[in-house]
Amino acid sequence: MDCDSSDRAALLKIKEQLGNPAELSSWLPATNCCSWDSGIICSDTGRVYLVALFSLNVTVPIPSALGDLPLLQTIQLEAMPGMYGPIPSSFAKLSHLQFLFIAGTSISGSIPAFLVKTNLSALSITNSKLTGPIPESLSLLPNLRVIDLSGNMLTGSIPPGLLHGSSRFLILPNNQLTGEIPEDYGNGDIDTIDGSHNQLTGNPSFLFDIAKPMAKIDLSWNRLEFDMTKVRFPHHLNYLDLSHNSIKGRVAKSLKDINLQFFNVSYNELCGEIPTGRYMAYHGADCYVHNKCLCGSPLPPCKNGQ
Repeated sequence: MDCDSSDRAALLKIKEQLGNPAELSSWLPATNCCSWDSGIICSDTGRVYLVALFSLNVTVPIPSALGDLPLLQTIQLEAMPGMYGPIPSSFAKLSHLQFLFIAGTSISGSIPAFLVKTNLSALSITNSKLTGPIPESLSLLPNLRVIDLSGNMLTGSIPPGLLHGSSRFLILPNNQLTGEIPEDYGNGDIDTIDGSHNQLTGNPSFLFDIAKPMAKIDLSWNRLEFDMTKVRFPHHLNYLDLSHNSIKGRVAKSLKDINLQFFNVSYNELCGEIPTGRYMAYHGADCYVHNKCLCGSPLPPCKNGQ
């Protein structure tokens, strides 16, 4: 099936806007764009639904002509540090767009509210130079299950209700986010919450309950405060990093029953004897260092009265 002529014209415009890089030498007029050997996947009807561009040696903005591919479902732009500028307003035309992946670029500006006109289920813009807040309007995307905005310069608070559906992922590390984590992220089928390396405050213990389906929680390097003593952590959890906060109380006994592949509560204000037995035996001293007065295996023994 030959590709749609308007799609071919849009792709040739994209190539031109990229500066005609050598890696796209197969993108030629009067040829079937569905057979081009890099970056394109077509449907059975000859419509382009995926554009994936990697490691092009370019110094250009994101091609606005991507917005001229009306049936586009996936955009992937990775490992192009010379790509700069904002997300083009033409993306508002992509009503079928489900997956937007941008990584390792110099794109800047804010996350545009017009993305609500797409059909995103995964928004991943990582290791770039985005600034400003996370738009509350993203919560209006009914199928958005995955947000990964790690490694940018985003500010403001985390809006509530951004994720919908099953097996949700909220991944926001290495930004400058402030405020408390909204309580609605303690509800529903959330697999991963990573808010590490921000300036988050408050008490996030509503995220922790034995029946919750979470597999990974990383809230390290923030300003969170709560008493861990009686917290019952999710039974399916396999990754828990709460290091570098202001967590008080004792190490929760509920951790004995959780088979964590990674565990760290170092650099907090925990005190008292570390629980022993079952899965606690797998956690070395590095998991507990620089607390107020923790003691017992794997740290030195407790003194009388601790």
